[in-house]
Amino acid sequence: MVINFLRLKKMSEVFYRKYRPQKFDEVAGQSRIVQALKNALAQDKIAHAYLFSGPRGTGKTTLARILAKSVGCNPEDTIEIDGASQRGIDEARELREGVRVLPFSSPKKAYIIDEVHMLTREAFNALLKTLEEPPEHVLFVLATTEISKVPETIISRTQHFEFAKIPVAETIKELKKISKKEDMAVSDDALGLMAFFSDGSLRDAENILFQLSGLNSKSIEEKDVRLLLGAPKEEQVNSIVSSMFNKDSKTMLENFSYAINSGINPSLLGKLILRNVRASLFLHLDPTNREIAEELSAQELEFLKNLPKKNSIFFDFALREILTALSHRADDYTAHIPLELALIKITTQTA
Repeated sequence: MVINFLRLKKMSEVFYRKYRPQKFDEVAGQSRIVQALKNALAQDKIAHAYLFSGPRGTGKTTLARILAKSVGCNPEDTIEIDGASQRGIDEARELREGVRVLPFSSPKKAYIIDEVHMLTREAFNALLKTLEEPPEHVLFVLATTEISKVPETIISRTQHFEFAKIPVAETIKELKKISKKEDMAVSDDALGLMAFFSDGSLRDAENILFQLSGLNSKSIEEKDVRLLLGAPKEEQVNSIVSSMFNKDSKTMLENFSYAINSGINPSLLGKLILRNVRASLFLHLDPTNREIAEELSAQELEFLKNLPKKNSIFFDFALREILTALSHRADDYTAHIPLELALIKITTQTA
């Protein structure tokens, strides 16, 4: 997601590894799952196999490691397998043979299979047989970002937990903790933008913060985040949104073309426009909306509140058009066209 063009501190450990949670209570944004696992441990009702699914960077592998440690698995008895590179039938057969071997020094042996959806059909069949008759000393934790690619026969033999994207407020809270520990001065607006662009992935947000730690700057501001990611300036986004709300197609196209010709990433531009339109809708429904107040700066809130009033038809149409545009895949030359056409349709809409 992030292009690293900054000179980073030599020999510095990336933040998502350095500050990876080691205990259940340190895991962010997954309180429901954490509580369920803690209850199972307290009642000695740990299942033989778990399946963690959800977006990347939301704590699946981290929680799998914490669970393995909580049932008494030492590092030598915790085996991590990358489903993307060890996906064949031979590896699956080795797994079937390996689970029969007793742990070295732990009451249980844990197998954590990341990106399990990448396994071949033959490998899934071999894994299924192992899950059907697992030895008592084995714990399986399967993790995937694409649950639709995991056979139902596998899912039915596990306890399945769906991980949610990390909320913006929770991401900001975690970034603040790291910033304090790293003695970094980071503005709230910059933290909010990092959280927004990470799209619910705490790992991505921590990576952005790590890259910004290489800046030779006393304080990291919102403009530094935009520069790092190739995102448009706030005034560029506001000028497009303002002309769109005012039905000024000529000015909107001029502003849009200027942003694209200056090298702005169309996808990031579209996401910021989408954020503003969505926020405007929420403020239209509730001027004191707490969620929006946490996500946006005071200047952004003031800008949105002063936009021309719109009805629900406009917001529904605008949000759908922008979402559709952002879902299109195009080459570098045509990448901006779906968003450009969507903004034209929104600006010239008669309703």
